[in-house]
Amino acid sequence: MSAARPDDGVLLIGTGRVAFHLGHALGRAGRRITGIAGRDQRRTRELARELRTTPFAIDEGWPICGIYVIAVKDDAIAELAARIVPRDAVVAHTSGALDVDVLMPHAHRAVLWPIQSLSPGTPADLTHTPFIIDGNDDVARGAIRDLAREVSGKVVELPLRQRQMLHLAAVFASNFPVYLLQMADHLLRRQDIDPALLMPLWNSIARKVAEVGPENALTGPARRGDARTLQRHLELSVTDPELRAAYALMSRMIMDHYHPDVHWRPEASDGKEL
Repeated sequence: MSAARPDDGVLLIGTGRVAFHLGHALGRAGRRITGIAGRDQRRTRELARELRTTPFAIDEGWPICGIYVIAVKDDAIAELAARIVPRDAVVAHTSGALDVDVLMPHAHRAVLWPIQSLSPGTPADLTHTPFIIDGNDDVARGAIRDLAREVSGKVVELPLRQRQMLHLAAVFASNFPVYLLQMADHLLRRQDIDPALLMPLWNSIARKVAEVGPENALTGPARRGDARTLQRHLELSVTDPELRAAYALMSRMIMDHYHPDVHWRPEASDGKEL
């Protein structure tokens, strides 16, 4: 952990999940947080109190500091960057999908993107969370690299194209599976079955993938090429079109990948292909 210089203070812009967890991580690392700026006054005051710093409104003057970190939705980043007065400070955003040039006309532009699913509640331990960084020049890259290393032992520099591909992959690896788990949860609750029965299975999936890789961790009827079981499952889900469509699509993709010689296509109850 490096000692912060007087001009190394960080102003966090945003009060959402990323700002919350990143702010706490920086505070634990000993980095001076100059202030928190946010639209929601109550939330801004709360987060500032937790981080023992000063709250600022979005439309008021912000203090001069070494690094400004904009942790908001992608479509609000450019607007907020334009409000930062010192053009020679390092200005960073936390988006995995946007280029540093969205922060123009600032001289030193950077990206600080934690690859983590951050939820409300207890501040997360980010020491093992990969942080993806980038910058338009040596000043930006150096400052954001130092900042990231204060909270994480895994800091990787990637240019825009690779960040965008990683962002896409993260959606497949995180967002889609969670929604499928939500569908499974709803399916069981409708049948008065405790979803907790699936918890050991859910918990084991990530461990198994980490141990043997996704190719070897995949199991189930589609992986085995068990078309009869697949069709039986489709019949059980006939009353839920969304669930049925998701099951049919995923099963067909797995079958086509592992059993390309088997021309399996899901059928509706009337015998027509879905």
